[in-house]
Amino acid sequence: MILQISSGQGPAECELAVSKLYDALKREYPDITMLSCHKSRLSGGCTSILLSARSDLSELEGSIQWICKSPFRPKNKRKNWFVDVSIIPEARRISRKQEIRFERFHSGGNGGQNVNKVETGVRLVHIPTGITVTSTSERSQLANRRDAMNKLNAILEQKEAEERQKQVKTAWQEHTHIVRGNAVRVYEGMEFRRKV
Repeated sequence: MILQISSGQGPAECELAVSKLYDALKREYPDITMLSCHKSRLSGGCTSILLSARSDLSELEGSIQWICKSPFRPKNKRKNWFVDVSIIPEARRISRKQEIRFERFHSGGNGGQNVNKVETGVRLVHIPTGITVTSTSERSQLANRRDAMNKLNAILEQKEAEERQKQVKTAWQEHTHIVRGNAVRVYEGMEFRRKV
């Protein structure tokens, strides 16, 4: 499971709350791992942290409230700060297993005596995704098979890059979305104690 803790457009106090929440969750769920962290420029906190967990942390999705006087602006009366926890869909892994159906066929066009007599054309079907690649440009079946495999690998790499990009886009959209109020958890003070 992948989660993002985000301060959204919140002030430095929210950025500090992101870091404190990550530390609190790390103590509560030792199996979580930080995947990325966008440090803030001012507070020593983070604008967002992306983390993975083996535990089911879906009950954390939503707003987290931190009740604390501002450590940055002592005269500020505000003491309620909100951060967002979002579940980010994992990038779909494209199967690289060699589950490939291999088909031969007669090549057409120029090429000498082999054309239309020997099956030098190659078609590969990647069974997990249904992607089909053909190659007829070489004179031997072995060379066409190698060419088709190179084409297939390039397509699979492109698909994986698209899936990773989709995950990044989702994380960015969630970063700007915070609902203040109706918190799923509340923490208090600079010690970041959970209020039950």
